Amino acid sequence: MKEIILIGGGGHCKAVIDVIEQEGKFQIAGIVDKSELIETDVFGYPVIGTDSDLNSLVKIHTHAIVTVGQIKLPDTRIKLFNLAMKAGFILPTIISPRAYVSEYANIGDGSVIMHNALVNANAKVGRNCIINTNSLIEHDSNVADHCHIATNTVINGCVSVGQGSFIGSGSITKEGISIVENSFIKARSIVK
Repeated sequence: MKEIILIGGGGHCKAVIDVIEQEGKFQIAGIVDKSELIETDVFGYPVIGTDSDLNSLVKIHTHAIVTVGQIKLPDTRIKLFNLAMKAGFILPTIISPRAYVSEYANIGDGSVIMHNALVNANAKVGRNCIINTNSLIEHDSNVADHCHIATNTVINGCVSVGQGSFIGSGSITKEGISIVENSFIKARSIVK
């Protein structure tokens, strides 16, 4: 089993740990977080370094995933994704065994598909995205890089979600619309 480093040790990290453990493809080698958290742990996985240690950690562990969440702005996730890429990490897709991803869908590097999410036929999810618990990406939709589709959200068919967007929990989009880059859609919105 390949080892993986988790970049960020907060609440989203805890949820991703659960998905990684259930998926069974990677062994978590440790977590990168703030310097004051070194020698602590998250669910028994040690905090082994900070962002500045990524260049040395890649020599030991080839895989990493950004486990910092995204509310409002995607800047921190983008910065960490770019740091990991520049260091030379492989950023795999992580897919819960309790999710459904169509064989005709496409999921970008470093994206996480959480429990009970559904990504339907001919849907595309970009790099470094969070498709959170119970969310639906319907057929022919395109979620660009660095987006967070929050819990229990419905992206209906043929929708284009612009890069860096956050779509809040329980939101529903009308089919066939385009959402501009870096949009912030509040929870329980109807997006027309």
